[in-house]
Amino acid sequence: MTIRFKNLLANMWHSAYLQNEKNILTFLTPQPGATLIDLGCDNGQWSNQLAEKIQTKNIYGVDIIEERLTLAEQKGIKTYSADLNNHLPFADNYFDIVHANQVIEHISNLDLFISEIYRILKKGGCVILSTENASSWCNIFASIMGWQIFSLTNITRKKSGLGNPLALHRNSLNNREYASWAHKTIFNYQGLIDFLKAYDFNINKIKGAGYFPLSNFFSEIDKRHSHFLSIKAYK
Repeated sequence: MTIRFKNLLANMWHSAYLQNEKNILTFLTPQPGATLIDLGCDNGQWSNQLAEKIQTKNIYGVDIIEERLTLAEQKGIKTYSADLNNHLPFADNYFDIVHANQVIEHISNLDLFISEIYRILKKGGCVILSTENASSWCNIFASIMGWQIFSLTNITRKKSGLGNPLALHRNSLNNREYASWAHKTIFNYQGLIDFLKAYDFNINKIKGAGYFPLSNFFSEIDKRHSHFLSIKAYK
């Protein structure tokens, strides 16, 4: 029964993740020639989808895993190896769009991370951040049970799926070598908004995805309890 439930949860999570990507794309409009940076670009596949929607070839990508950067560079992305907990190697007011999907939860130095985004973003430029939501119903359920919330089971290289018997990657050995993949901070809906406002960003749009065990449709009605949050804000 547990395996069957975990498989169901995995399918719902995957569906929500794809919906979240669709939500991010709705934030973008054609801006031919705009300069885009994808923080945590991985292999660059998603970065290119963003650029296609924006209609630009000025694509920059930052990641800490060299082999993923090599793949991104092969896709025509200007890549930089950098730890997002440190200062970024870019000039002030350089980018039109800063994007980071499923990245902020991995950051230890949140104040530096968001201040660096503000610094490299042009006046009137936008930042798009997406992350998991500590107030999603599945995380609330886990908390009530006295378990680690689903979004914070990946907190150590020693063991994955820590503290939650239904965690999707419980006892998995995959990717243990990448300490950067551990989760540090999971925002709640209002916390993410207030954090951006504290750094003088102007909130434009917020969308949710995933409403386990119900369909993604309900995340459009009740973003506060969706599993993924995507937020667009302007400098």
